[in-house]
Amino acid sequence: MELFSIKNKVAIITGATGVLGGSIARSFVKAGARVVALGTKQEKLDKTLAELRENGGQAIGFTGNVLDVQRLTEIAGAVVAEWGRIDILLNIAGGNTPGATLKPDQNFFDMQLPEWDYVTSLNLNGAVYPSYVFGKVMAAQGSGAIVNISSMASMQAITRVPGYSAAKSAIDNFTKWLACDMALKFGDGIRVNAVAPGFFIGEQNRAVLINPDGSLTERSHKIIANTPVGRFGDISELDGAVQFLCSPAASFITGIVLPVDGGFSVFSGV
Repeated sequence: MELFSIKNKVAIITGATGVLGGSIARSFVKAGARVVALGTKQEKLDKTLAELRENGGQAIGFTGNVLDVQRLTEIAGAVVAEWGRIDILLNIAGGNTPGATLKPDQNFFDMQLPEWDYVTSLNLNGAVYPSYVFGKVMAAQGSGAIVNISSMASMQAITRVPGYSAAKSAIDNFTKWLACDMALKFGDGIRVNAVAPGFFIGEQNRAVLINPDGSLTERSHKIIANTPVGRFGDISELDGAVQFLCSPAASFITGIVLPVDGGFSVFSGV
């Protein structure tokens, strides 16, 4: 299984205190990677680090905003001082906000522009800025793997989430562009890819997918009807895809957006 190994690789994970980032961080620690967890709140970061270390995993953590380039630069210096290199960057931080989600009876002209600005910046620049800072270390050492988080909303129109959709579409383009630039300028040792999760029930989308009584909302029924495997994904089902893209098994793969969606992105509904 050496082909898929990330053992001893130094992996920076933004959004590591969230559901998705936390799942991947735990998976990476179990695979023997040295995890650098980034989060915005110290209390949540401490809890995440305790979980990662409880079975002997190697993990350090830093608080900071992914939109703060100065803070990211400080973290990069600290990581290199601690472990000597940066092998993997997972840009997991992002997501939507209630204020940026249109209600069923709202339309485009009801959208609050400050919420649009916040969500588009968080989801696009939240990947661009860490790639800019931590990618410099990879460029200097001539190796590294960056994985961004795309979305089904980048592949087809998903109602009610205009800002999130626009930002994730931009992530797809940025992933392809950066993959080419890194390979052309710094060699084949640096790869940039993305995964596009299908529909998973998490903290940010629970209210629109699950009714207060625990039943599925109308939106959920539409999603399931258009997902050939007939269910929501489990968050852990993203772990293997991300590890694959960071491993030697993907050494000739760069610039792709890999759907992990139960077939949602390819199903016509017929």
